[in-house]
Amino acid sequence: MVLDHPGGGICVNELPDLLTTWLPQQRWFAAKGRPVGSVEIAARTPLMTDGEPLVDHLLLAVSFTDGSPVQHYQLWLGRREHPRADLEHVVIGHLDGALAYDALWDAEVTAWLIETLRAGATIGDVVFVPEPGAEIAQGVPGRVLGIEQSNTSVSWGERSILKVFRRVVPGLNPDLELHRALRSVDSNEVAALQGAIEGTLDGAPATLGMLQDFAANSADGWSMALASVRDLLAEGDLRADEVGGDFAAEASRLGETIGVVHDELRRALGTGERDAREIAAVWHQRLAVTTAEVPALAPHVDAIRATYDAVAGLGAPLPAQRVHGDLHLGQTLRTPYGWLVIDFEGEPAAPLEERVRPDSFLRDVAGMLRSFDYAAFHQILQWEPGTFADPDHDSQLVWRANEWAERNRGAFCDGYTLRAGTDPRDQRMLLRAFELDKAVYELLYETRSRPAWAPIPLASIARLTSEETVR
Repeated sequence: MVLDHPGGGICVNELPDLLTTWLPQQRWFAAKGRPVGSVEIAARTPLMTDGEPLVDHLLLAVSFTDGSPVQHYQLWLGRREHPRADLEHVVIGHLDGALAYDALWDAEVTAWLIETLRAGATIGDVVFVPEPGAEIAQGVPGRVLGIEQSNTSVSWGERSILKVFRRVVPGLNPDLELHRALRSVDSNEVAALQGAIEGTLDGAPATLGMLQDFAANSADGWSMALASVRDLLAEGDLRADEVGGDFAAEASRLGETIGVVHDELRRALGTGERDAREIAAVWHQRLAVTTAEVPALAPHVDAIRATYDAVAGLGAPLPAQRVHGDLHLGQTLRTPYGWLVIDFEGEPAAPLEERVRPDSFLRDVAGMLRSFDYAAFHQILQWEPGTFADPDHDSQLVWRANEWAERNRGAFCDGYTLRAGTDPRDQRMLLRAFELDKAVYELLYETRSRPAWAPIPLASIARLTSEETVR
């Protein structure tokens, strides 16, 4: 059905001024630290237009004083004349005699939202699209989950969860695209897709939200891995395979899951090729930027370049397919029935055309192997900050963390091989190159954002380049 509501007006002068201050304070705002010049309302769709609350869907164009490209964000803007205590933490300010706030936190709004999605309504440029046969929640209030940073998730009981993509770009979001592809081959490795919210930006289709089955009674892989590391480090004389919280069996099952997902993506979307020289050129460019900003990388640069050059000199294109693109332990959930893979958006900072480009399956494998290193050394950052990056430092904790990482990296590859039919370790040089590029990316990110974490990728780079010299 198609609904057409005129809605009430919004003061176009007051709201942008309020948002210029409010937006940079939000966890999901992607341009932290960049000076906001102005905020403009690029598009407005009145959604709830009678009584209280009033709700508008807004697309905001954010420009910056440093001249960097404009970014677009979506805001579900609620307005109430009578303030409510449970919404005080998401208040934007006073607007047109009412209190303006982020309406996704309003239970009345989320109740309307899930019913509108079930009905498959179209309101202006906002289209609510239920998947055929999907069992969408009903009769339960929606609540925002406080676990995400770049997006906002709303759940309805243990049936449905909606991810709202706060930053909006033209084109189909790869998270929605790949979930639709995996649904077409009856994948059990992702939470089933229930629906989507779609719109337009700059005249092109744009993804606003994605509704899925809620993975009840699940734990994320990162938290499980950290618990395992803590169990190991708390034991003074036990090996990783002797500790009650040994993670290797789960790492192996996770490897199997990723192997199945890769096969399903090949079946759903086909395969292609990538020029090895093109991939190596991107790696070299990232290395140059990182080297200029991180002097501690200098001793390893020649070995890294040699590895990249070896990939460029392979003389044959690399098999390619659609991959996750930003795979790590935090992108996985362990349910009572097995592992699920989540968040197929790809690297958030990369442009859309890069995130949807077919790539080697080794990119995902390397991302997960790097994640095991992060889990192993995360705790040591608090106990022995920075010391494990020093090759002359002798520490029992570092030795045990390395033991944990190696055991779980191997278990993951064993599981992957079992289901994929190919062992990523058979392409040792290429896998090392993907790992090095990921670690170089991490080193730059940590140096800029979390300097205390920089020793983790730096120590991994030292290990990886050392392995290269002895083989």
